[in-house]
Amino acid sequence: MTLDGTVTDRRIIGMPASPGIVIGPVHLLLWEVPDVPHTIIPDEAVAGEIARLHAAIDRAKERLEQVKRRAENHAGPEEAAIFDVQIHILSDVELIQRVESLIRQNIGAEKAFDLVLIEWRQHFARHAQPMIRERVSDLTDVQIRVLSILLGLPDHDPVDVPKGTNAILVTHDLTPSLTVQLDREAIAAIATDAGTRTSHVAILARSLGLPAVVGLRDATSRLHAGEQVILDGSSGLLLPEPTPAQIEAYTDRAAREAADEAELRHLIGAEPVTLDGVRIILRANVDLPEEAAYAAHSGAEGVGLMRTEFLVVGRASMPDEEEQYRAYKKVVMAFDNHPVVIRTFDMGGDKLPIGGYPTEANPFLGWRAIRMCLDEPELFKTQLRALLRAAMHGDVRIMLPLIVTVDEVRQARRLLEEAGRELDARNVEYRHDLPLGIMVETPAAAVAADTLAHDVAFFSIGTNDLVQYTLAVDRGNANLASRFTPLHPAVLRLIRRIVEVGGHHGLEVSVCGEMASQPLMAFALIGLGVRQLSVAARSVPLVKRIVRGVSARVATDAADAALNAQTARESEALLRARLLSAFGDAPFLRDGLPAYVDGNTFEGYGGP
Repeated sequence: MTLDGTVTDRRIIGMPASPGIVIGPVHLLLWEVPDVPHTIIPDEAVAGEIARLHAAIDRAKERLEQVKRRAENHAGPEEAAIFDVQIHILSDVELIQRVESLIRQNIGAEKAFDLVLIEWRQHFARHAQPMIRERVSDLTDVQIRVLSILLGLPDHDPVDVPKGTNAILVTHDLTPSLTVQLDREAIAAIATDAGTRTSHVAILARSLGLPAVVGLRDATSRLHAGEQVILDGSSGLLLPEPTPAQIEAYTDRAAREAADEAELRHLIGAEPVTLDGVRIILRANVDLPEEAAYAAHSGAEGVGLMRTEFLVVGRASMPDEEEQYRAYKKVVMAFDNHPVVIRTFDMGGDKLPIGGYPTEANPFLGWRAIRMCLDEPELFKTQLRALLRAAMHGDVRIMLPLIVTVDEVRQARRLLEEAGRELDARNVEYRHDLPLGIMVETPAAAVAADTLAHDVAFFSIGTNDLVQYTLAVDRGNANLASRFTPLHPAVLRLIRRIVEVGGHHGLEVSVCGEMASQPLMAFALIGLGVRQLSVAARSVPLVKRIVRGVSARVATDAADAALNAQTARESEALLRARLLSAFGDAPFLRDGLPAYVDGNTFEGYGGP
């Protein structure tokens, strides 16, 4: 059912990832390695196939030069450097000779190129050097680009979208090389077949303020380039070929939402205090250094989570110490003396900003986050040195992701001390007493919080992964989205335990997961005793409105009831009833309350 009550057969329902309504043309981006037929060519066709191969490579290189120039203009030279690597790959003599050799064995140019790139990707993925493994994503992009030319497939680079188009980018998933090319003056919204509300593309869309719907499964095969579509990021709906009545209805709603948001922005300077006088510290999550200024003007009292892995999205190599230092310094200085919590690289799982890591059967349980950093000490110490230097400009705090043992904390601390000694040797100034805290995002860390508390300065609860690991639900799997339930009593009990242990040891406990941005979840967290929340910058006024409209006592009563619920559905219903009694049907709650769709699933967070 659409906004004006009309049911259309072509409506496509996914998961809401970033709120907002956009009415615009589809920019269809089929960025996947195409199927390549195995063709055998006669001897007399060999020379022609080799010539066709070289023509395709030359055309691909010209195209990459063009893409690089455009990416430099709206993303910067460092981000555009990814295309230099791809141009270099296409100039590799060994690669070209290998493809030519297969063609001389009577294999068609497309299949010969495809076979060699598959071979190279497998070889690079198994390489011992991380910097070599990082090239796999570049090889994949090169493979897609050249094969598309050889097969006569359309060129879909998003940089081709003219500014002011107000296009809706529809693709299977958003890769690093595509992310670099995103031009917000041309792309107004994102829709992807893959992903969930907590996936990389969803987080990125919210950070950029782009409405987004993810988990659409087959939108790329159901939509046509250029056709008019309504995207509703709040309900997770794509509506192709809208009628005039539907366009009018959604246009009216977009105007109302804009007015609601403007009203909430009046709260930017207000203090986040509950009706019964409990002060809540409200900070912002920052993905990109460029977001710091906006976040600082959102009313946030510092940064509760800076995701540093986004510094290397789309990059062919890791940023060096100086580049990282400048990025961290930019965020720190935007917040004067407010705390800025910077998380060390959390790469792996669904976060492969530079790609090329070994393929793992269970990446979320594999070589990622602190595990990778401890195994790559030089890479990790480069980041630590940059953080120590950036701390000279403000209140920097270091947060370690995916900690499950005390040994990991102690090993990281030793590397931090070693990084300091390396700066001493260079006579570089840095701050010596940086607080070292951890993300509590596994059941192991939550249960062992009393042990970890002796070695850390603060806890920050990463709700996305805590839910994932507690419920054994892959948060990146669209097929399991209905089972990703943050309000499951088991999750709530772990959060309550972390808060109690932190309080007992005098540690600050915050929540920096996406959960805190949702009104119902923020209400639940206040009830569980959390007094520091970190949310997307654009959600700061909304969460502040929730804080100022409820009593901590009522929230605690509601959370106590939810803790004793039998199911996530029952828990959600108990909390929802208490929140609605405080606010009624307030407009700002519509995007934040999980709602039942078709009577049996939660919208956005899934079913019981």
